[in-house]
Amino acid sequence: MSKTNQRNKATARAWWGASDSAPLAELSAATSQHLVSDVRWQGFMPLGNATGAKEVVDQYLRPLRQAFPDLTRQIHIAMGGVSEGKADGGSDGSCWVGGTGYFCGTQIEDLWGIPARNQKLRLRWGEFLEFDAEGQIVRIQMLIDVIDWLEQLNLSPLPPPRGAPFVYPGPTGTIGTHWEDQGDATDMLAFGRQFIFGGLNAFDQSNLKSMKMSDYFHPNLKWYGPGGIGACLSLKEFEDLHQRPWLIAFPDRKVGNLDNLIAEGEFVGASSLPGVLLSQTGPYLGHAASKQRAGVNGIDFWRYEKGQFTENWVFVDMIHLFDQFGIDLLARVRHMIEGER
Repeated sequence: MSKTNQRNKATARAWWGASDSAPLAELSAATSQHLVSDVRWQGFMPLGNATGAKEVVDQYLRPLRQAFPDLTRQIHIAMGGVSEGKADGGSDGSCWVGGTGYFCGTQIEDLWGIPARNQKLRLRWGEFLEFDAEGQIVRIQMLIDVIDWLEQLNLSPLPPPRGAPFVYPGPTGTIGTHWEDQGDATDMLAFGRQFIFGGLNAFDQSNLKSMKMSDYFHPNLKWYGPGGIGACLSLKEFEDLHQRPWLIAFPDRKVGNLDNLIAEGEFVGASSLPGVLLSQTGPYLGHAASKQRAGVNGIDFWRYEKGQFTENWVFVDMIHLFDQFGIDLLARVRHMIEGER
């Protein structure tokens, strides 16, 4: 497996490099060599999904590069492996590489309904790439934290986060980019599975202790939450600022089969669009219960150290989530922009 994983990580690195630095006129040619002809791109709202390299470039890559001509990518974490994302414990056998970090640059053009303010921005990105047996990318799952982006522009359509905003560092005291072979990760993957399908799904809809998060999360956990929620800098903050409000709003939420769940080195990673199903039966982020059923598009990376997770990097597509509750967050942004004129 290690040779396959190393090959896939090298291709992921080349894909990201071509996406970032190829001249716009050569972007399609430079990126398509890493993709199958009918590659599937699953992304964030307000973008829809795309099929084929041309659609990926036209809908996502070229507009991003044009709006941010000085765009650079920071990669905080890069990892790969064979997925075991099925809730019943079966291996789906698919090979994935995941990465996360920042896009840094100055937005000089309006993009996807977000106005240019000619200021330097740091956009949180998380991406998982699925590979075929020949080492080509067959599926891309990509989230940019749009709410965090809007918060930097003072245009957030959600209330101020309970947690700390704009906290999204690289891993503490270690290198997160595992370009070299990291050896066997069987035990790490087993711990991640127990946490996700055991702990997270153990909520009795009454008491947080039913989930036994202290078995999985260190007391000094650093939980780097998405825009709208913010970072929680201890297990207690995680419980008070995120977990309790989330479970009051969505007490029936459940992690189902994930599109992927992999482990390498000291990291566990997963993405699924969606991976969690829930019903909004309580208030959330200033919005009354909609009673609507929804799926959560999310990406996570966890860092493991001495028997517990010490850090967690979290993406939730909030625009997509609230859209399922009948709330158009980007319409609010447009209204705020009109109010400035």
